[in-house]
Amino acid sequence: MAVASYELFSSTEILGRLAMEKMLAGLSTRRYPVGLEPVGVQITEKATATSKSAVSRRFVAMTETALAELLSRDLSGLDLVALMIDGVHFAESCCVVALGIDIEGTKHPLALVEGSTENATLVTELLVDLRERGLDVTRAMLVGLDGSKALRKAVLDVLDHPVIQRCQLHKVRNVKDHLPQRLRTTVGRRMTDAYHAGSALEAEAALLALAKELDRTHPSAAASLREGLDETLTVLRLGVPPTLARTLRSTNCIESMISVCREHAGNVKRWRDGQMALRWCAAGMVEAGKQFRRVNGHLHLPALRAALEREVAEHVVPVVHNDQVSAA
Repeated sequence: MAVASYELFSSTEILGRLAMEKMLAGLSTRRYPVGLEPVGVQITEKATATSKSAVSRRFVAMTETALAELLSRDLSGLDLVALMIDGVHFAESCCVVALGIDIEGTKHPLALVEGSTENATLVTELLVDLRERGLDVTRAMLVGLDGSKALRKAVLDVLDHPVIQRCQLHKVRNVKDHLPQRLRTTVGRRMTDAYHAGSALEAEAALLALAKELDRTHPSAAASLREGLDETLTVLRLGVPPTLARTLRSTNCIESMISVCREHAGNVKRWRDGQMALRWCAAGMVEAGKQFRRVNGHLHLPALRAALEREVAEHVVPVVHNDQVSAA
């Protein structure tokens, strides 16, 4: 006669979920049985489904499912106002991931691709996939990037009307990397103060004045400050209120999601291949999605949409995308 508690204990679906939850929480396959709720000696001895190999198989199956669901999700009903793209490395694999913020302020893990480096071809593949899954790339959209030229090129190649916001925190770090230790705090503070100015013109004037001061003694820092300066001021130029600007002026949103992926994969000792990196990264993105809250200042997102459309109408010239030219 079947024992009800044993059948429940060895249920494929339940064990699969348990395996995924506990391994993402850092429990190894070897110690997996220790992390289970006590169900009695007899049942535990019979439960071969909780062996190391069985748990590993179930974890692989569940993460494959998470990956497949993430990559097949229909995006046609998603009204994105902002998109963020970044890369995360797992051993020799680089996963480029995308996070969207919709008009209601809800964050959505969107997609990921795997390669050896964060290059334009890889990022283009990710963006084309979003388009093919129904994401409306014809609307004006704020795109948050860390300053990578590969990311920027792909965004301009695929999206119709991207309005790029370079991460201000990355820019501050990049400039400070060109300076001696004694100047880093002062320069960093001046840049941060400029980024919190009342207008883009005021911020630009302060940053250009700082760059001019650095020209004579630290020209590489000055050049780094000037590079892409206009794109670091996008949220100011669009008149984004401070509560919402705190989210959009940097890539912290997507980096927070990436940190969850890294944390969950922290106990992995051997990365076998790119597919394994994709599985773990997708599982981490799904788990991060469960923790997401609406962005602060989300009530200002409709106003941001209107500002983006004005920006596009005034400054952006439509282009023929390289990926479409190649296909033709």
